[in-house]
Amino acid sequence: MPPRIITLAEEADTQQAYDNHPVAEVNDHVVRISVMTEAYHWHHHPDSDETFLCVEGELVMEFEDGTCVLKPGQLLTVPRGVRHRTRPNGARSVNLTVEARDATSVS
Repeated sequence: MPPRIITLAEEADTQQAYDNHPVAEVNDHVVRISVMTEAYHWHHHPDSDETFLCVEGELVMEFEDGTCVLKPGQLLTVPRGVRHRTRPNGARSVNLTVEARDATSVS
């Protein structure tokens, strides 16, 4: 079977306030698309780094010691164990995240 082409616009076509689902697997990692219109809760991943790639809108990355904003085409990796929270800067943001397939999330 040939590889499946993923169309991000189709994957991001949702009216849900928060939707995060896998779109691909690469070796032992999963690529997820996240569509958000509201903040996600504070958490950390003790066993995996997490990489964010902003696709649409702006993604606010909040940390215990500061905040940054990702614009479309910008990428940031949050090291394992670093507590963080994401939220859209505006009405909606769409981003891709990459993390270990078996990553755990701790609030």
